[in-house]
Amino acid sequence: MGEIARLGELEDINTEMLEKWLAKPSWSAETRKSARSVARAFFRWCHGVGLIDVDPARTLVPVKVPPGVPRPVSDEMLQDALAKADKRTRLMILFAAKAGLRASEIAALNKADFDGVMLHVKGKGGRVRSIPVVDTRLKLALLNAEPWVFPSFAGHIGAGVVTKAVSAVLPKGWTCHKLRHRFASQAYAGTRDLLSVQKLLGHSSPATTQRYVATPQDALIAAVKAAA
Repeated sequence: MGEIARLGELEDINTEMLEKWLAKPSWSAETRKSARSVARAFFRWCHGVGLIDVDPARTLVPVKVPPGVPRPVSDEMLQDALAKADKRTRLMILFAAKAGLRASEIAALNKADFDGVMLHVKGKGGRVRSIPVVDTRLKLALLNAEPWVFPSFAGHIGAGVVTKAVSAVLPKGWTCHKLRHRFASQAYAGTRDLLSVQKLLGHSSPATTQRYVATPQDALIAAVKAAA
């Protein structure tokens, strides 16, 4: 709401001003789509309670988000990163690659979130999802935490610390988030179950999950053989 408030007094804001606001060059299509949704809901409410006579967001053009291209970290990149990383960073990499966690979720890992089998993670929107932990290194890290896996003077480290540490040992342009792409692609390749991968990643829509999953080569070969 702060961004909208900076546009001016409510009664002075018009559709053209909102369109210029949504056209920020630094914003991705997803950010623009989210901002439009916020503006639509906010001004609809303002109009409904009588704060404004005309809803300037009512005619805003819908924002189309182009389909993303999966960029999973390769086996070679992963092994190289693990070899370069210190003990703490290596653990961050494994939680992203072997459990599909976001940087913010890795930063806030707590012993209380693990019941010995399942890791209960609070993700975006406060939604909690449960992820089976099968890697022994991750199990031990959770069981031995006191109580944070990655403690700091403020309790636990921030997401930025995770992002910076992991990016530093990956090739330029590759991030912790691409390890989530790897997890999604590997999980799908082993199961062909998009719904399960969606639940593990904490996505609200399978359409989002599809942007993380690289199609397995054997599936492409099978499709071509079927058409031959």
